[in-house]
Amino acid sequence: MTTTSERVAGSRAQKASHHVSQSVFDGSRLRVVLLVDVHDGAHQEFLDAYEQLCNQVASVPGHVSDQLCQSIENPSQWLITSEWESAPPFLAWVNSEEHVRMVEPLHSCVRDTRSLRFHVVRETGGPAADAGQAERRLQTAPRIGDGVIRHALTFTVKPGSEEIVAKILSDYASPEPQVDDTTRLCRTSLFMHGNRVVRAIEVRGDLLAALRHVARQPEVRAVEEAINPHLEQDRDLDDPESARVFFTRAALPAVHHVMAGRQDSRAERYALFYPARPDLGMKLAEVLSRGDEAAADDPRSPVLRSTIFQRDDVVVRLIDVCDGLEAADPVQILGLTDSAQVAELTTLLDDAGTDATASKDGGTARLLELARMDLVTDRRSPDA
Repeated sequence: MTTTSERVAGSRAQKASHHVSQSVFDGSRLRVVLLVDVHDGAHQEFLDAYEQLCNQVASVPGHVSDQLCQSIENPSQWLITSEWESAPPFLAWVNSEEHVRMVEPLHSCVRDTRSLRFHVVRETGGPAADAGQAERRLQTAPRIGDGVIRHALTFTVKPGSEEIVAKILSDYASPEPQVDDTTRLCRTSLFMHGNRVVRAIEVRGDLLAALRHVARQPEVRAVEEAINPHLEQDRDLDDPESARVFFTRAALPAVHHVMAGRQDSRAERYALFYPARPDLGMKLAEVLSRGDEAAADDPRSPVLRSTIFQRDDVVVRLIDVCDGLEAADPVQILGLTDSAQVAELTTLLDDAGTDATASKDGGTARLLELARMDLVTDRRSPDA
């Protein structure tokens, strides 16, 4: 059997750095799998909603194809798979307000869904063997991860309530870290930048199980109820649909993670906020990812780990820095390698969220000061 692994489009996909354990920027194709459990008696409603969604997504740039499958063992279980040219166009669509509106009819007839996303690494036979599919790209090599899943949430609070919210978010008892036999909460890092909150979590095992576990904890529920009056986006945690829409909009996916080949117990965690110009968030994240890869290869870099989170025009970099920010070169901390990258970054930043003078003059120390988020709490579970 002939595989297409030798036909990986090396001309369009860069060679993967061994320091990168997660990235959406290698240009390879994406397979998205959606597991759906349909309510009894709602199958026709589900099929109608799928047909409507299918017709709409067909025109989304980067979408290639999709399939709808029904379980032969349990007719209530369905599987939707879709193929995309690469991860960035899918993420741009799935994180958009358009997508939130599109899937609303689907959620009214299902009791549970689970979305999984995969880069295509190898394949045998099939359409890719056709001459017309020669440009279909596979991932050049599998990623070697560290067993940790990284995810973040972001939302804004009403101006003037920042100090109250920071106190609420810092003064709570940590939930039980052990979720089940295979899943454990490792770390929760919470930062603020103005009235924007970013909560990053690290999990070993099943991310969805961990998120559900945390949501059920009384101490966490009390915190969420306490900040409700201060949120800019209304939500009702007792209404499943209201809660789903809020957390869908709040999701801040990790798009790139890099680990230097060394560890240091003195490393301190920081978060940097990069407000992008409209429609340039993914491009800005890609620029930062290149800088992080170069830093990981440089033994002089103080950045030991970096995770880039991106949704729409919000880009956040979570970094672990040896010896703290004050002793480091601002250019390295910002995720840049040279003056050309500094210039490129400043063209992508939204002047409304930065200092226009610093952006235009390349004032990296000032840019770092403006990007730095305030630490609210950073908690690690024992043995994390």
